[in-house]
Amino acid sequence: MELLGLIPSFGGFIYMILAFVVALSIIVAVHEYGHYIVGRWCGIHAEVFSLGFGPRLFSWRDKRGTQWQIAALPLGGYVKFLGDSDAASGPNTQAMSQMDASTRRHTMHGAPLWARSATVAAGPVFNFALSIVVFAAIMMVQGQTRTPLTVNETKPFPGAFYDVRPGDEILAIDGQSVPAFTEFDTFVSGLPHLPDLEYQVQRSDGVHQVSGPFPFPPLVSGVSPQSAAMDAGLEEGDVILEINGAPVVAFDELRVAVMGSGGDPLSLTVWRDGDTFDVSLAPRVLDMPLPEGGFEKRYLIGVTGGLFFVPATDTLGPISALEMGVSQTVAIVRQSLSGVYHMITGAISSCNLSGPIGIAETSGQAASQGLLSFIWFIAVLSTAVGLINLFPVPVLDGGHLVFHAYEAITGRPPSDGALRVLMAGGLVMILSLMVFALTNDIFCP
Repeated sequence: MELLGLIPSFGGFIYMILAFVVALSIIVAVHEYGHYIVGRWCGIHAEVFSLGFGPRLFSWRDKRGTQWQIAALPLGGYVKFLGDSDAASGPNTQAMSQMDASTRRHTMHGAPLWARSATVAAGPVFNFALSIVVFAAIMMVQGQTRTPLTVNETKPFPGAFYDVRPGDEILAIDGQSVPAFTEFDTFVSGLPHLPDLEYQVQRSDGVHQVSGPFPFPPLVSGVSPQSAAMDAGLEEGDVILEINGAPVVAFDELRVAVMGSGGDPLSLTVWRDGDTFDVSLAPRVLDMPLPEGGFEKRYLIGVTGGLFFVPATDTLGPISALEMGVSQTVAIVRQSLSGVYHMITGAISSCNLSGPIGIAETSGQAASQGLLSFIWFIAVLSTAVGLINLFPVPVLDGGHLVFHAYEAITGRPPSDGALRVLMAGGLVMILSLMVFALTNDIFCP
């Protein structure tokens, strides 16, 4: 019986690893393809394009002589250019010395400085481009909330009979005219927290006065990976009826209760598909980024709220979607840099740095919430990978760009001896960071 009981957990572990491998493989493939294609455009020949490290599983050679391969360890990848001694793009001095000038031009180390710099920078740039395109595509699919606020679909909801219907244009709530959706949050904060409010709606046959719940009820619209809510089994669509025995009708009441809990366990009465059950969970303190910069500590359970209905949307144009995709990517970069700075200064906990175990768990949980959630996670992770690779650490792309900047200023590249020492130091730094992050995965709460 004990062995049989492990089967569901084992299945969940395989699902988590599969999601992690898929996410990482997509991001690495895009990153390395950036190096490959820009290098090719710049006249640098790629000998090997590898997805993964270690023993080759599959390989094929294209008409340009590049060997494309999938290796056994799906934890990264590399492009080995002509004249490289290894996957880290170290120069093969002996091989280079035997090449004529024409052949040497097609190597990474014999190409002009501009070509080498463009090839190195292309990996992170392609990661950012992937994020921008994915965010833009998701925003185009989701659309922009229509004005006036219109009901596209009602969600299952407990309690009294409400007469808000699909197609209704909401004109007023509790006698107050509904503003544009961009100002809706402020508008809702002024409404009384009552389980039944009067809605004025426009229908094909005229204006009607109907009953409806508080616009932002304690309805779970999303569950964050690696959160107390995820661990407690809360799901999208759940409605929280009571907190510690006290009824709640607005999501803001849930937020206030969680933030004021001090981390003590909360008892929630939850409605799901007509049934009610109790859940106990303890809010976790997290360092949350502020719009103006910096962080603040908040107690959270990891759920997001939403309207009691699905609002109708209008199609978002590609230009507007791309602008929003760029804004989202820039916001992630800013928050990440701010997080690194505040961890270094000790303002926030170093437990905010996740390692491979934490990323794998997040991958599995994001995938379990649906394809859109998983694709969004891939875009976020792609931004992080692009940013990390730009750090000025030898071995990383940013380190190579620093070497190129040195060459541009002095007119000569760093010596082979200096490169070996710097690359070894960079490798030690990266491995130390990986061990530290892995320790966080194991020991941080």
